[in-house]
Amino acid sequence: MFQRLISILSLVFSMYFAYKYRYRVINAFLSRRMLRKLAVMFAMQIPFIRDKVLGSVFQSSRPQENF
Repeated sequence: MFQRLISILSLVFSMYFAYKYRYRVINAFLSRRMLRKLAVMFAMQIPFIRDKVLGSVFQSSRPQENF
């Protein structure tokens, strides 16, 4: 019983600190080249993100004509 309480409390505290320092955690995670590549590969498998990124990358720089 006491060990389960300690596990739950440590989980809550770790989630609190991960949220509080979330940008530091993300920067530390993405500073590793292999983890950054994996994150991009994972993000490109999500259709909404892929469409947004590819739409902005391959956007035409010339004005569009209305017909």
